[in-house]
Amino acid sequence: MPAYDNKVIAITGAAGGIGSECARLLHALGAELLLVDAAKEPLQKLADELSGAKCIVSVESSLESRKECINTLDAVTKPIYALVHCAGIFKPDGNLGTKHRRTYDEVISANLTNAYDMAYACSQRLDPDEVCRMVFLSSVAYRQGSFDHVAYSAAKGGIAGLIRALSRRLAPQVLVNAIAPGVIDTPMPRQIIEQRGDQIIGQVPLRRLGEPREVATVVEFLCGPGSTFITGQVINVDGGAANS
Repeated sequence: MPAYDNKVIAITGAAGGIGSECARLLHALGAELLLVDAAKEPLQKLADELSGAKCIVSVESSLESRKECINTLDAVTKPIYALVHCAGIFKPDGNLGTKHRRTYDEVISANLTNAYDMAYACSQRLDPDEVCRMVFLSSVAYRQGSFDHVAYSAAKGGIAGLIRALSRRLAPQVLVNAIAPGVIDTPMPRQIIEQRGDQIIGQVPLRRLGEPREVATVVEFLCGPGSTFITGQVINVDGGAANS
């Protein structure tokens, strides 16, 4: 029997480098997927690849309203077993000040507020017969701080506080955890990899970038039967960068 036996798992940011790998892995293990992203063509291509996966194109990648989050989940009629929340944007701040406050608001909304709203939306649709899961993507940026991405660092730090609070609020029915990836070889950080890839790799004890699959396997662990006594945790998947 497949590990997930048609349990419903919602994946936001599903067309991204990490989200798509999570989708492939969980689909192969028998999950019924709800894929959510604003990138219409890549999302449809992924849904076609994963036969049976439901595909939802959100109005914005930020899932910018609670109503939108709730409406997104209406696409599934069965209770939800897990939420894997990968949706977010990686946008530099520029100089601090009023001129760039709009960027701050946008980044906080797309990386933190939508996580809160999706958690609420899923909490209304959880399977009452299961110990359910919520897994959110944080980032090594919140542990180290990112010079060019102040709002992003703050938002990903907010994810850590969010999951710790939710792990208490939603216990014992839901295990709530986060993953803090380092720099993973995906399109999102491609520009900084091109600009200073050697410097980034030099700060990683394993001396390489991470691969999306290496994050997806930890997501699968947190959704699976091996993590039943783990909640409220942020797990680094960064090649040791946060400790260097």
